[in-house]
This record gives sequence, structure tokens and C-alpha cells, in this order.
Amino acid sequence: MSAATTRSRTPDRLCAEAVDLARAAAEEAAAPGIVGEHVGVVSEGDRVVTHFFECRELGYRGWRWAVTVARASRAKIVTVDEAALLPGPDAVLAPEWVPWSERLRPGDMGPGDLLPTDAEDLRLEPGYSGEDEPAPNVPVSHEMADLVEAEDADVTTGSASGFTVAPSRGSIPAVAEELGMRRARVLSRYGLHSAADRWEEAFGPKTPMAQSAPAACVSCGFLVPIGGSLGQAFGACANEFSPADGRLVSLAYGCGGHSEAAVMPRPPQPPAPVIDETRVDPFPLRPAPDSGSVPPAADADTEELGHS
Repeated sequence: MSAATTRSRTPDRLCAEAVDLARAAAEEAAAPGIVGEHVGVVSEGDRVVTHFFECRELGYRGWRWAVTVARASRAKIVTVDEAALLPGPDAVLAPEWVPWSERLRPGDMGPGDLLPTDAEDLRLEPGYSGEDEPAPNVPVSHEMADLVEAEDADVTTGSASGFTVAPSRGSIPAVAEELGMRRARVLSRYGLHSAADRWEEAFGPKTPMAQSAPAACVSCGFLVPIGGSLGQAFGACANEFSPADGRLVSLAYGCGGHSEAAVMPRPPQPPAPVIDETRVDPFPLRPAPDSGSVPPAADADTEELGHS
């Protein structure tokens, strides 16, 4: 180990003793009452020392005021090099900055928010627009070039605005637009697989709801089929009582709201009342003698009172 290395690791005595000078520099840079106790000293090199002071400012727990002092060779006067507020080993630091594209999570967008899509987004690929194919009846088309060669004619030169343009309805881009293919970008295979994995993770056969379901969605009457290649594995749920109502679910998903899992029997209907209007039911005004409510023979007590 060289002598220079040994000297650099040992704090210079005069610089290490300049605690008051370092504190004055820290108090000048900080607000009054913010600089706390002296907590340490570190040698930065030959005759260069950094003093650390506790920071008492709210919100900066664990931070320290660092004041670096130095002196020239063979000089006895110590001067202040710089003062700064630095985090300590236990300082509360802000999390590492993450780009917004990586911080965004599903459900973060709200009304009026704009989410730009990266030009190199792997989920998308260029769609068919027909712009690279000329219209059949323009001078630059292959058919027109063959016709010119056969008729031994010349193509009129000039700007394109001077020619009769074919109606947009008969052009290839118009047909592509009518078929729903005139989009700048469409889902790529990677985008399709990403969407399928995401939907299957939320409403797939491995979810707890599907594991306890009596049947799969493929046989449910509330399943609305979708088009495209994804329609072979997914559909939309239209059961308002299902947890997946209005969501794309896997055909192997299921829940307790399956249309054919438990069909309730029709409740029994009571028969209609029968009224016989052709017969008269007798209603006696007095009870019959043999009904038990009237004694069969009168006694002496009732006769004296005038009862019979």
C-alpha cells in the first residue's frame, strides 16, 4: 500500500477539526434551525474532508448536510469547498422514476385522457389499405400500360389533376374500407395472443368460479358469439347476474348462472273455482232436533219460565 493511499484514507487533522467552519457553511446554505448535530467526518483525499450534520427539516428524515472543506499544501488555513444536502444510509428517498408507459395500468384512463400508441407497438401491425395498388383505370396501372402498348399509343404527360379520376366507390381502397380492412393498423399475432391470455386469466377455466361451475359457457344460452379468430375460444356473457356480465369469457369458463345447469320447475297452478248455479243449497233457519244443540224434551224449569 502506497503512502499516498494511506494519507487519503486518514482525515487531515486541520480539516477534521474545522467543525465550526463547516457548521457555519451549512447554516448559511440551510434555513435557520435545520442543521443538527455533527454526525461524522469522511476523508475525500489529501487535505480534503467532508463533515456531515443532521438535517432536522420535515420530510427529509435520514438526510444529512454535507460540507466539504480543504486546505492547500503546507497551508494552515482551511476553506469551504462546497455544501450540499445528501441522503444518508437510512434516508427516505423517492422511488426510481419509471416512464409513464410502464406506470400505466388497466383502468387508469378516464374521460378526456389520451393514450398515444407507440409506432413500434408489437401488438399492432400495418393493415391493408390498398394504397400500394393503383386503381385499374389510372395511367400508371399495369392494365393501362398493357393497353397503351397494344394500341401503340402514348400516355399523356402532365399533372394528375388534369386526368379524370376514377370514382372512389370503384377503387381498391373503397372496397377495403367497405369490408372493414381500411385501417392503418390491426392486431398482430402477438396482440391477439396477449389479449387471449389476459382474458383467459380473468375469465378462464382455471379461475375459482369456473372450477366450481356446474357447466361451461360453451353450452350456456347467455353466451353471445363473437366474430374473427377469437370467436373460436371466446364469447361475450349476457347474463346480468353473472360476475362476467358484458365481458369476454373463455368458452371453458363457467359460473352458477348457467342457463341449463339448474332449471326451476314451473310452480303448480291451483284449479279454477267451480260454481254450480243450477242447484239450490238449503240453509235451515232453525237447527234440527237431532243436531244436538237443542234438548229433545222440555224440562220443568224451562216451562215455568215460559220456554218450550
